[in-house]
Amino acid sequence: MHHLKEIKLWHKAIELSIRIYKIVSTFPLDEKYGLISQIKRASISIASNIAEGAGRNSINEFIHFLGIANGSSYELLTQIVIANKLALIADDEAKRICEQIEELQKMNYGFQKRLKNKI
Repeated sequence: MHHLKEIKLWHKAIELSIRIYKIVSTFPLDEKYGLISQIKRASISIASNIAEGAGRNSINEFIHFLGIANGSSYELLTQIVIANKLALIADDEAKRICEQIEELQKMNYGFQKRLKNKI
C-alpha cells in the first residue's frame, strides 16, 4: 500500500535500532537474556510494526500498526530509563536516546493524524 523506503519514520526507527544495538553491546553479559533482550526487541518492534502497517491493505490497518509501534517506543523509553538508573547507560547518552525516541513518537502521531485525515 505504501512505499516503505519513502517513509521517513521507518528510516528513523531503523537508525534508533542500530544505535540501541551498539549501546547494549556494552552491557554486562548477565543482562543478555534480561534487559538486553527486552531493549533489542522493543527497538526492533518499532520499525517492524511501521513496516507491517505499510504493507497492509487499508489506512485503518496502517494506523493500527503505527499505534503498536508507538506502544513499543514507550516500552523502549521505559527500559532506557531503567538501564540508566542501573548505571548501564550514562546520563547524557540516556538523555539523547530518550530525545530520539520522543522525536519518533511525535513523528508517529503526526503521521497517524495525516493518515486519519485521508479517511
